Amino acid sequence: MSSCCTSEGSCGTGAAQTAVAIADSTATTYRVSGMTCGHCKSAITASVSALDGVLSVEVDVDGGLVTVTTVGAPDDAAVSAAIDDAGYELTGRAA
Repeated sequence: MSSCCTSEGSCGTGAAQTAVAIADSTATTYRVSGMTCGHCKSAITASVSALDGVLSVEVDVDGGLVTVTTVGAPDDAAVSAAIDDAGYELTGRAA
């Protein structure tokens, strides 16, 4: 049986920590070239989601946009590398 209590005797579900992370989050939209289908969306979502500090990834294939929500400021170089690793090209931040 699992418990919500820690070894120190405090109890909780982590909701307070999640709320803090969301409050300190930053959404950044990038322009990405080469996306054409659902596979593209899945590949980019998986690659970028694996980065430390990423809370969510939204991909708009038709618009060529990827919105990444991170804890604090995003690491543009890491996001670019993850998109590159997925086989696409980050061409810059969207205005």
